[in-house]
Amino acid sequence: MAARRSYGSYNDGCASSHALDLVGERWALIIVRELLLGAKRFVDIQHDIPGLGPGPLTQRLQDLEEAGIVRRRSLPAPAHVSVYELTEWGSGLETVNTALSQWAIQSPRLPLAADMSPDTLVLAMRAHARPLAPGSPGRNVSLTLTDSRTPSRAPVEYVAALTSEETNIVRAATIQGTAVDTLDAQASCTTRTWKSLIMGGVSLDSTDLSISGSADAVQELVDATKLQLP
Repeated sequence: MAARRSYGSYNDGCASSHALDLVGERWALIIVRELLLGAKRFVDIQHDIPGLGPGPLTQRLQDLEEAGIVRRRSLPAPAHVSVYELTEWGSGLETVNTALSQWAIQSPRLPLAADMSPDTLVLAMRAHARPLAPGSPGRNVSLTLTDSRTPSRAPVEYVAALTSEETNIVRAATIQGTAVDTLDAQASCTTRTWKSLIMGGVSLDSTDLSISGSADAVQELVDATKLQLP
């Protein structure tokens, strides 16, 4: 199959066109999305993107590496495995992911019944996060999500820091101490349950969500990150 011609080859000097040359191929932005919260092994990327086979994934990763968006590195002993991560420049694509999410929730064809990976769900929260009301005390909440599609896989833990200035959620593995040492609450559930809270308008007490600590802090996290659907 012949390679797709770039927009630049048609004498189109628009930066947006060039961006599409870099990440406009099928699966490219989806792969970037799955790396926005941190590095992943090849097998983990493939698992988190249903329908993406090893051949197309290998090709897209090579394309993204050549473009300077993704890099591959080897973890030190005892891991001895290769992982893929975004470069500093590649990480800037979260603003693109955020803009697309904020735009797409207005679509009448948004697949609300479809599942999401833990990272994808948390990225949706980040894209729509709002600060607490002025003067509100800060909150730190641990959120552990099990992928509803494959509940046998290890759950992923995140930490949300909520203040009157911003609300931010990151993978727990990417931070040291700080918020983790001063948690107001710990919540755990499946991705399907959490999605019903931030995208389905379901109340805390009508789910199987497990909470340790302040239920009010968990509710504040839901209120600060739920999507404002039409």
